[in-house]
Amino acid sequence: MIQMETFKSTTLVHHFIENSFKAYPDKIALIHEQNRISYRQLKIASDNLAVYLKDQGAKKGDRIILLMENCFEYVAAYYGILKAGAIVVPLETDTQKDSFNELYDQLEPFAVISGFRFERFLESADLQNRKNSLSLLLLKEPKLSWKDSGHTIANLGDIMCDNRNQKSLNEISSDDLASIIYTSGSTGKSKGVMLSHRAIVANTLSICKGLELGSDEIQMVVLPFFYVMGISLLNTHMAVGGTIVINNKFAFPAAVINQMIEEKVTGFAGVPSTYAYLLNRSPLAQSRDRLNHLRYCSQAGGHMSKSLKIELRIVLPERTKIYIMYGATEASARLSILEPDRFMEKLDSIGKPIDGVTFKVVDAQGKEVPQGYEGQIIARGDNIMDGYWKDAESTLKVLGPKGYHTGDIGYCDPEGFYFISGRKDGIIKVGGHRINPQQVEEAILSTNCVIEVTIVPVLDELMGKKMIALVVPKYNDIEAKEIIERCHKVLPKFKVPSKLVFLKVVPKNVSGKINNEKCYDIAIKHAQ
Repeated sequence: MIQMETFKSTTLVHHFIENSFKAYPDKIALIHEQNRISYRQLKIASDNLAVYLKDQGAKKGDRIILLMENCFEYVAAYYGILKAGAIVVPLETDTQKDSFNELYDQLEPFAVISGFRFERFLESADLQNRKNSLSLLLLKEPKLSWKDSGHTIANLGDIMCDNRNQKSLNEISSDDLASIIYTSGSTGKSKGVMLSHRAIVANTLSICKGLELGSDEIQMVVLPFFYVMGISLLNTHMAVGGTIVINNKFAFPAAVINQMIEEKVTGFAGVPSTYAYLLNRSPLAQSRDRLNHLRYCSQAGGHMSKSLKIELRIVLPERTKIYIMYGATEASARLSILEPDRFMEKLDSIGKPIDGVTFKVVDAQGKEVPQGYEGQIIARGDNIMDGYWKDAESTLKVLGPKGYHTGDIGYCDPEGFYFISGRKDGIIKVGGHRINPQQVEEAILSTNCVIEVTIVPVLDELMGKKMIALVVPKYNDIEAKEIIERCHKVLPKFKVPSKLVFLKVVPKNVSGKINNEKCYDIAIKHAQ
C-alpha cells in the first residue's frame, strides 16, 4: 500500500498516478478488453498529451471537453489535461446536439477530445461557426477527413505514443479548478459543478480510508467516468496503486460476472439499478461460490430499497462487505459511509460523515434541530464544490456560510447515524395528503413482484396530483391488479398509486440514474 506520508504530499489530482508510477511502475493499472496498461504506460501517455496541449497554447484554466466512452485513452486524457493545468469537462455520452451546443457556448473550450463514435455528432454540431470557434479537435482513431473543417485535427493515439521532450508545464495550485462536471439535468437545466484539485484530492483520500483500499485492489468499473461516482472509482484506485477493470457492457451482466471471476476482482460499485439487475438479470446467485476474491461492494447514486439491500446481503458471498455510501456531484462524490458491521442493524441509514466532512440538520429557518428531529442536511468539508459554472444564482441557493445545502431531509439518531427521509422538494400532495414517494416505492418493492419502480406525480383535476408507478415486473405472468392488492395490505389507501405501468426497463441516464423527464412522458401517456 502507498504510505500515508505520500498521501499527505498529494495536493493535485494527477499526483495519484505519479505516486503510483513511482511505487509500482510496471504494475497493471488498467484492464480493458484485450488491453492491459501499466502505470508506466499511463504516465507516458498522459505526459505526452500534457506537453502537446501546452505546445498548442493551452493555458491554466482552459476548459477541455472530454466526450468518450471509458477506455485507456479516456484515463490518459483525464490526467493529461490536468497535468497541463487545464480543466477537464467530461460530458455524458448520450448528450444531445442542442444540449452540447449550449454547453459548448457556455464553456468556450480550448479543445475537444473524443472518439470516432462521436465524429458525426461533432460534425453536425457545426463547431466552426459556434461562439469561440474551436481550433483543436483530438480524436481517437478518426475516420472522417475533416479536410475543410477549419480545425486542427490530431490523432489522440499518435499524440500519446509520440515521446515528446519534457518541459515545464503550467504551475498549478490545489485551489485551481480541476474539473467541471455537469449534473444530469433530468429535472431541469444542467449545472456545471466546479471541483478544485483540493476538493477531489480530499474526497478521494477520505474514500480510500473509509473503504480501506490498498494496492492489491482490483476494481470492476461499469459506471461511466463522466459520472462523478465513476471518476471517483478511478481516482481512488489510482491513488492506492490498484487496478481498474473497465467493462462497458453492463447490458450483458452475465459477461460482467464472468470477468469479475476471471480477473479476480476485489471490489464492485454501482447505483441501485445496477444491483437490481445483477440480482434479477444475471447469474450472480449461481456464481456466489466462484466470486472468491470479492472483498466488498459499494453503493451510492441514490436511495436503495431495504428489500434490495437484504436480498443483496443474502446473495453475495458472506465474506463480501457491503458499504452504503451517500454523496453528490457537488461533494466531489461522497459525503458519508455506512460501515459493513452495522449494515443489517442500520439498514436504512446513510451512515456517518466520511473523514473530513461534517453534517448539520437544520430547520426551514436554518436553525440546527435537536437529535432525532427532521430537517435539511447541510454538509461541510474540503470536498465541497466552488459553485456552479457561470451560475451565481443557483450557487447562492445551495452554498452558504454553514456549508452545502444538500436538499435532502433527514435526521440523526443517538449514535450519530444519519437517515434520509426524502427530498426537500420531493413530497407529493395527493388529495390533501403529503406523501413521500420513497415510502411508496419501498412498499411496491416489498411485494417481491417487481425488479425496480419509480413513482411519477402527474396533475389531476380532482386530487391535485396522482401517482403513477412505472415498474419492471419480476415475473411475466404477474398482473398490475395483484401488485395493487398487495400494496393495499401495507399502505393506507391514499398512498397506493392510481395506476401501475409495466415496462421492460425504467428509463435512465447513461450513469444509471432514473431519467425523470422520460419517466414523466411515459406517465402522462398512461395517466388517463
